[in-house]
Amino acid sequence: MPSTRETILTALHTRLSALPATALRGEALPERVPTAGLLILRDGEPGEPEVTLSPLRYHYQHRAEIEAVVQGASRDTGFDTLCTSIGAALAADRTLGGLCDWVEAEAPQPVDLPVDGAASLKAAVIPVILHYSVSDPLG
Repeated sequence: MPSTRETILTALHTRLSALPATALRGEALPERVPTAGLLILRDGEPGEPEVTLSPLRYHYQHRAEIEAVVQGASRDTGFDTLCTSIGAALAADRTLGGLCDWVEAEAPQPVDLPVDGAASLKAAVIPVILHYSVSDPLG
């Protein structure tokens, strides 16, 4: 049985997979970026939990990351569309079906990356904070 953390990350990846962009999890940047863009979900860090007693609960603000990448002549518009679609997907269900207390994304800081012999990339890391509680930090 997967841990709560893995279940939440899988649900987030599933939510991203419903978008037009290709969504990967924990993989290296491929040589080609699909026309609709590319999203790579990184598991990130759960951080130090706050602990409550009676009953014992560990409250996490897990910081996952989405690497968003677009390429092509209209990369500015494509990047904006991609970020907007991520925001809409998260806002549609801030609890990922009741798995989290709350899910929120932080603003991206995009950069343009030149590519030899090809169109430049526009990319950013979008932090996603997953608020959840568990009774066991390994569960």
